Amino acid sequence: MAAHKTGGQSTRKKIQVSMVIRDEVERRHRAGVNSLQYDPILHRLYSAGRDSIIRIWNCKNMNEPYIQSMEHHTDWVNDIVLCCSGKTLISASSDTTVKVWNAHKGFCMSTLRTHRDYVKALAYAKDRELVASAGLDKTIYLWDVNTLTALTASNNTVTTSTLSGSKDSIYSLAMNVTGTAIVSGSTEKVLRVWDPRCCTKQMKLRGHTDNIKALVLNRDGTKCLSASSDGTIKLWSLGEQRCLQTYRVHNEGVWALLATDTFSHVISGGRDKRVVMTELSHPEKSFVICEEKEPILKMAMTPDQSSIWVATSESTINNWSISQRDWQDIGDYCDSAGGMAGNVGVPLNTEPSQRILGAPAIRHCHILNDRRYVLTKDTDENVALYDVLKACKVEDLGRVDFEQEIKKRNKMVYVPNWFNVDLKTGMLSIHLGQDENDCFSAWVSAKEAGLTDNKSQDQKVNYGSLLLQALLEHWWRPMNADDDNEGNGNDGNGSAHDSGRNLYFSVPGHTPVIFSEVGGRTMCRLLVRDAAGETESVLLNDTVPLWVSNIVANKHLPQFIKIPFYLTPHASSGVKSLKKDRLIANDFIQIRKVAEHIFDKALCAGSDSGLVTGGGNSVSGGSPAGDRANTDSNADTSSLAEEKVEILCNDQVLDPSMDLRTVRHFIWKNSADLTLHYRPVK
Repeated sequence: MAAHKTGGQSTRKKIQVSMVIRDEVERRHRAGVNSLQYDPILHRLYSAGRDSIIRIWNCKNMNEPYIQSMEHHTDWVNDIVLCCSGKTLISASSDTTVKVWNAHKGFCMSTLRTHRDYVKALAYAKDRELVASAGLDKTIYLWDVNTLTALTASNNTVTTSTLSGSKDSIYSLAMNVTGTAIVSGSTEKVLRVWDPRCCTKQMKLRGHTDNIKALVLNRDGTKCLSASSDGTIKLWSLGEQRCLQTYRVHNEGVWALLATDTFSHVISGGRDKRVVMTELSHPEKSFVICEEKEPILKMAMTPDQSSIWVATSESTINNWSISQRDWQDIGDYCDSAGGMAGNVGVPLNTEPSQRILGAPAIRHCHILNDRRYVLTKDTDENVALYDVLKACKVEDLGRVDFEQEIKKRNKMVYVPNWFNVDLKTGMLSIHLGQDENDCFSAWVSAKEAGLTDNKSQDQKVNYGSLLLQALLEHWWRPMNADDDNEGNGNDGNGSAHDSGRNLYFSVPGHTPVIFSEVGGRTMCRLLVRDAAGETESVLLNDTVPLWVSNIVANKHLPQFIKIPFYLTPHASSGVKSLKKDRLIANDFIQIRKVAEHIFDKALCAGSDSGLVTGGGNSVSGGSPAGDRANTDSNADTSSLAEEKVEILCNDQVLDPSMDLRTVRHFIWKNSADLTLHYRPVK
């Protein structure tokens, strides 16, 4: 296989590698659902998840509604719109991208990287096939959908119009179906109105006192409904540039709006968890359709107006019925319910007519001291154990006490923190390489980590190195039918050793791998098993930074981490106090090695202990080869040393199996160089 040209990006930007630990097929949303779109032709519902996944549901088969997952985003999907009579779907995400999808087949056709921050809202002009996108970068971009659908992976350049002038982050966007007006709402608390045909500013409308979270325009673009975190809905006349009416039918912030085509009624929802229908011409006529368990984020109405799908910050999507009688008798119902239903009314429905069930989201986690296993607790209070190294769930523990489980499983061992955990998507996202040195800081014994049962020697392995090799094994050596021996690890010169993989384990092929700028945008996302694909290989060759390719392709293993420390006789040792010895050793060296050093020095045994005194220089274990550290020593000497020499720190006798970094972290607890004392055992 031709050598990969990697690392071109690493000199300009710091790049981190991430992965998501998840099931092979994620059939249910794991966190809240931010947006919904209903296809009236195929009777499909599209849902945009905070778990980064868009899902397609068959509303004509509610026994098995799941059709497909659309996976390509790496952060919350904040909004979606269906275009081209349902053939194309556009999505906006916190990963800063807008994506174009084949809605019927569920695959991503192209990615638009014009935005520089979270993309929060989309708007669609059906008659012109025009889409607008906006977000935290304060800019609105206009996209011609027909141009977007013609884009390919190799031809992904698109010219777009820009609407600038917002002073703050944009959270809501609306465009009328004929594409003659665009309105945006932001934390600026004003509505800004543009003409998308000439990209000119039209006006600002003031009146809200908090962030404007939802907007709806009527067909001809003369009237606008706005919903705000200030708890009100306002009806505006764009021609008169004024507020016509304020509706106070919610107790808290209003985050979602639906309006009928004729602009006769508005349906609203938000933080108070209630879905309220209001007749626009008679503000006193409103009633509560339903009450959800969590705040309402988005709603979608069926074409016959017989029901609405409601998305919340919970992962389940509910369908609530609205009968024709409800539309006609809204005034009678409101009178019988006692007036302003948003404040005092009883919900018309107590149970949804249909449900698309979600899955629990991981909300709490604790990285155990071994820096390999992570305990999690989800929204159903279930506790589980995950193995970060092998990217899988190890055990479901059920509804046990989370804190007690942490105490039970945490051992007095210190391993440097070589990864970070993110729970934003409701799943475990693991980030490596925010700092290259941190990523390769965890050296451990392969035997003690349960990676090998080889008793003859104690191989030292680096967690970060092993995981990177497992994540990118197919990129460096693509899968093919002749790879019969790959992964056996029993031939030092064979295919397994020549591949990028490590010799201990693989990770599940469905694991997503993500390369992104540290604190910035995603550069590439793919599944572990797809890395051998032609398109993916080219993308990886241009994306993988040098520090990763050195590990995966060139097998340049990281340096060991050194710890300086002082060694001096204990006051009770009876040994005449001499000048303190300053030593340097690998941080995983066990206390028994220090005891050997004392024993050898005192008895002039002369064996190599792996420690060198004087000036803090080290000649042992500086350049590991084959993931191994030469830490073997004569077993008899070691046993005799443990019997004859005692090592102490802060007057605490140390267990011979404890390593230096654990002593420094749990017992020394000081920023100064570690100081150990020794005394002969009487």
